[in-house]
Amino acid sequence: MWNQNKPENAADGAPASRTQAQHGIAWRLNQLARQTPTAVAIQAGTQSLTYADLDERANAVAGLLQSVGVDKDVVVGIAADRSIERIVASLAVWRAGGAFLPLDPSWPIERQRALLDDARATVVVGPNESVQRLANADRIAVPLDSDMKSFGRFGERETMVPASATDLAYVIYTSGSTGEPKGVAIGHGNLINLIAWHHDAFAVTADDNASHLAGLGFDASIWEIWPTLAAGARVTLAPEFVRTSVRQLRDWLVAQKITVAFLPTALAEPMLAMQWPADTALRHLLTGADTLHAFARPGLPFAVVNNYGPTECTVVATSGAVPTHAEPGEMPSIGKPIANTQIHLLDEHGKPVAAGWPGEIHIGGASVGLGYRGRPDLTAERFLPDPFSKEPGARLYRTGDLGCLLPSGEIAFRGRIDNQEKIRGYRVEPDGIAAALDQHELVGSCAVIARVSPFGDKQLVAYVVAAEDLKPTSEELRDFLGATLPDYMIPASFVGLDALPLNSNGKLDKAALPEPTGSNTLDQAHFRAPTTSTEERLVQIVAEVLGVPQVGADDNFFLVGGHSLLGTQVVIRAREAFGVELTLWHLFEAQTVANLAATIEDLLVAEIAAMSDEEAQNLLDK
Repeated sequence: MWNQNKPENAADGAPASRTQAQHGIAWRLNQLARQTPTAVAIQAGTQSLTYADLDERANAVAGLLQSVGVDKDVVVGIAADRSIERIVASLAVWRAGGAFLPLDPSWPIERQRALLDDARATVVVGPNESVQRLANADRIAVPLDSDMKSFGRFGERETMVPASATDLAYVIYTSGSTGEPKGVAIGHGNLINLIAWHHDAFAVTADDNASHLAGLGFDASIWEIWPTLAAGARVTLAPEFVRTSVRQLRDWLVAQKITVAFLPTALAEPMLAMQWPADTALRHLLTGADTLHAFARPGLPFAVVNNYGPTECTVVATSGAVPTHAEPGEMPSIGKPIANTQIHLLDEHGKPVAAGWPGEIHIGGASVGLGYRGRPDLTAERFLPDPFSKEPGARLYRTGDLGCLLPSGEIAFRGRIDNQEKIRGYRVEPDGIAAALDQHELVGSCAVIARVSPFGDKQLVAYVVAAEDLKPTSEELRDFLGATLPDYMIPASFVGLDALPLNSNGKLDKAALPEPTGSNTLDQAHFRAPTTSTEERLVQIVAEVLGVPQVGADDNFFLVGGHSLLGTQVVIRAREAFGVELTLWHLFEAQTVANLAATIEDLLVAEIAAMSDEEAQNLLDK
């Protein structure tokens, strides 16, 4: 285990010294190669690499990188698939003194070029075909082969550039809430603090076996790899086919005897509802990336840990065990600050809010990165002087997230400052609705977003992944939410999905969530199709007004997303369709489509009865 010589008061959240990084991570792995040369460092299917081999190959590649100009603060793009070679190349960059930029080869080539240009990367490493397309007059391509034997001559001398805490370790891109890619610069001191905390928090030893399955451009992939290798433990690379299948992923984790695993929130939530063998080797299931709605199921053979941290603050800023109990609508907390990190909840004037009150999350201490690559203006806007620290030059990162301090000392996440939706005049937090929905025993994971209806207003749509082999109905879920939430917080539609779509960073891809249609909405337990011409026309009107694909004749208008404003639309269109003096009061009294259809027929009969014979005949002639 790595001893970073942290201060005695680190547990109290004291800021970490910027001089704590001694030599760097590459130096640590070089020492492990000498101490445990035959221990397996990386496992990828039937291939494996020992610590001695990892050190030898990284040294050879580092020599080559230095020969093409890699040195302090030089950024090197890594454009390889999930592989042993990718990890070797990343380590080699550090040995040469540079910093790496992780790229995902599945991204469009233009995006990769744009990020390389923005990061001012002068070298790109990866398979020959990929890197040749990424090279240009200002950027050298270094192709890698599977065993790197061609680099042998560069390994004749040991290449090891010491790294200080403020030296650049990696640059990684995040679009944040604006959609504009920003290159976040993280120093070796930041990363070493994360590693030392990880070792202490999860009691990591050389006997551990951690999975590597996070998106290659997602900073969680850095968290999966380097704390594990720095402990002398094994990193096992997940094959691509298991990364999107919850059942296959569960079976793979069990079969590979993984002891520590990170799963993005959307994958972790259904995992918590699944059955696991009692002898599962997994000790810690770590999650993060999105708001966690699910609590741990009693009897799970491993601990579930929820983590929070923007990319700008080195992957993790807060962490906490997820309990097995929950109140309706409650979400798991994001825990407490990790070692040498402080969380301040501030109002719009930068003053601390009272306990229990929401405030914007500001992060201070050793987790706070170096800033944005080549963006001093944006760095100054988001990385602020820390008025709570006595350390010269200390900064706070302003997250744009809301949180409040719980009596336990943990922090409750309250969403983005800019993430609330206005539904029928009420401000609504969709994540709070998803948290309530996730408490239903038939729900494995879920998401709630607002979509614009055909009438221009916003309506809530719930996306539900059922728990194992179960199939909830929209009626069940609507009734369940109605027991604890007001009607304006009940989704108008419930869409069934096999899995929630994720982007390359493991976050929920809201743009990929489908529009509700007749084929993807959850069935209703007591759905009845219209049986009269009046019901058929009225069902069509109500469905169009609600912006849903299907409405049953016995559906309660106010329980399937309807309200007084939409009710007015139904009444106006029904008047035009049937020629009767229908009022909103009739709809409130009828509630269901069938009852309203009967009311319309009664009004038609009464109207005909009041007509003269000539007027009645004229109506029939029409």
